Amino acid sequence: MSDGALSATLHRATLRAVVAAYYDLNATFFRRSLRSPAFAFSNVEGRLGRWVGEQRTIELSSSLLTDHGWGVLVEVLKHEMAHQFVEEVLGVEQSAHGPAFRRVCEERGFDASAAGAPVTVDPASARGKVLERVAKLLALAQSSNQHEAELAMSTAQRLMLKHNIEWTGAGGARYVFRHLGVPSGRVPEAHRLLAAILSEHFFVQVVWVPVWRAAEGKRGSVLEVCGTAENLELASYVHEFLLSTAERLWREHKRTNRIRANRDRQTFHAGVMTGFRDRLRQETKKNREQGLVWIGDPELERYLRSRHPRLRWTRYAGGGRSAAFGEGRLAGAQIVLHRGVGGGPSGPVKQLTGR
Repeated sequence: MSDGALSATLHRATLRAVVAAYYDLNATFFRRSLRSPAFAFSNVEGRLGRWVGEQRTIELSSSLLTDHGWGVLVEVLKHEMAHQFVEEVLGVEQSAHGPAFRRVCEERGFDASAAGAPVTVDPASARGKVLERVAKLLALAQSSNQHEAELAMSTAQRLMLKHNIEWTGAGGARYVFRHLGVPSGRVPEAHRLLAAILSEHFFVQVVWVPVWRAAEGKRGSVLEVCGTAENLELASYVHEFLLSTAERLWREHKRTNRIRANRDRQTFHAGVMTGFRDRLRQETKKNREQGLVWIGDPELERYLRSRHPRLRWTRYAGGGRSAAFGEGRLAGAQIVLHRGVGGGPSGPVKQLTGR
């Protein structure tokens, strides 16, 4: 979507949403110690945001509204609020990303780096090599031989489990976050089940976060996953793979059963996710019998809490368990996770500046 795609009305609505987000972040992370500044959208090439202390203004790039999504905009806003806090509350004069600024960001789970793009995995690193091995195993899972495909997927899961246990024990992991999927007003049951799958089996923490959908002028939600860069790469791939696979299975189900309407589509999708979840739980049971037990990562949980100090848990009742759900569950139990895990985003990285 180009910058000109936002009408003046939507632009004003988004600015109001930015101001509301500022007040919420101020209360959540700064105990309302910040005085509201002016806000402006700019078109400076290569810059996502800037705190201008002399003018008491937070500038945000117009591209945040159209090219990056609300999640990135909020992270940029947090970054610039940290600059404002250092200057106006702490009264510290130092380089833009000095020790005081980095400490403020670390305490609140903000990204203190000057990059506005998701962190990617260094292929030459030890963890990057493990991810490459997992990618090769998943590629083998494309085998037409069902036994070979299942063995490759199982081996890939066991490899990630083994190395996550070792990484957690060694400490020093760096945690990052990523938003997956398209923000929506209502989160379907299948998407909630998919989030649970990622949390239970792919070494990430998940949370549904509120967003502003600038193109529609409406609020919504998007899935945020937190973990190491390596685990986010895998979780991102699994998320996309399962959504596309569920849709493919639904089309095949419709064709086989000569179904015209999409009335049961969401119910079928929920069944697919449940079936795949059942299968992963069986694999987890096998791994436990072999002595590979994942007990979680307390440091990752602390990172999640630092990002979302007001986090609360909500239970959601599942939909009706119709015949479509049962058919989807059977189909989901046959899914073999395959193909390689792609690399991270490419292209130039824009900068966040504090002055």
